[in-house]
Amino acid sequence: MKRYDLRHLHDDFYDRMAELIDQGLKVGEVGIFLFEVGDFSHIQRSADFIKELGHDLMNSLKFNEVDWTIVVKKVDEETRKARAEAVEKARIEAEQKAAEAAKAAEEKAKAEAAAAEAKAKEEAEKAAAEAKAKAEEEAKAKAEAEAKAKEEAAKEAASKKVPAKKASAKKTETPKGDDLTKIKGIGKAYMEKLNSEGIYTVEDVANMTKEQIQMMEEKYSFKGDFKESVADAKKLLQAKAK
Repeated sequence: MKRYDLRHLHDDFYDRMAELIDQGLKVGEVGIFLFEVGDFSHIQRSADFIKELGHDLMNSLKFNEVDWTIVVKKVDEETRKARAEAVEKARIEAEQKAAEAAKAAEEKAKAEAAAAEAKAKEEAEKAAAEAKAKAEEEAKAKAEAEAKAKEEAAKEAASKKVPAKKASAKKTETPKGDDLTKIKGIGKAYMEKLNSEGIYTVEDVANMTKEQIQMMEEKYSFKGDFKESVADAKKLLQAKAK
């Protein structure tokens, strides 16, 4: 066993320690190396340094408040070489594993990205389909509502023509009728229009409903207020009654 004091080298003692192990110790012999602790980084670094050289680190101990010792056993060259090869092999395997792990992580990330993209596309297509179905449903409802409105309008228009049909029935009974041109505002042309609606007599005009009056004004674009003609027909009837 040999003892070496390297404190005078402060934190630059590594090369000297390697030289002393190589030249000052025999294979199997133990050496004790004393060095300054410094910032404490040398404690772990010195232990790692011995392992990198391939020798056996027997101990690593605090010597006093500012110094540290490590105990090293020199190993033969063949063992050191085998250890170095093992360390290198472990390093290569670690790098391979790291590369494989990185590749697996990359493939996983790509797969997850592809899955996320597919899901987003599926959700977009689903949303588009739902929007299309909703639009079609709204269009269908609108078309049905318009059709129903037209049907109701047609029924209402048909119901307004009922009185005219009744007047038409009266036409068979009195095919000739009265001279409606005597009524204020009614000429020969409008008399024919009234006759076409089943209105032949002064009494028929006097008894016309609001719907019939509106129909004359809208359908035949009657000039003026047709209610005045109806009022005049009523006067004619009153005068005839006297």
